[in-house]
Amino acid sequence: MERVQGIGGHFMRAADPAALGAWYRDCLGLDADENGLWRQDPGPTVFATFESGTDYFGSRTQQSMINFRVRDLDAMLAQLRAKGADVAARTQEMAGVGRFGWVTDPEGNRVELWQPA
Repeated sequence: MERVQGIGGHFMRAADPAALGAWYRDCLGLDADENGLWRQDPGPTVFATFESGTDYFGSRTQQSMINFRVRDLDAMLAQLRAKGADVAARTQEMAGVGRFGWVTDPEGNRVELWQPA
């Protein structure tokens, strides 16, 4: 059986694509090139489905949520707060999995940040 080899891209609608791309670059350090190509560090990727009524993604109109791996969750959240980003007040820890935090981008998309255990 043929299988997928990894995530090939993540695509988002935006009222102002250039501004939203700049936010991800300036706030999260996602250094994609002019074509959107980003070479990420190797590491685990989670693919999970949720019940349709979940509040985990924030707004019920958001159908999916991207999760970015980070080295130091506390430092990333502090960096985002210093830039005026909408950062959730709480974090969550799952034994053996790691710590999670959330930020909402300027277009209203909730983004999860994960520091693996």
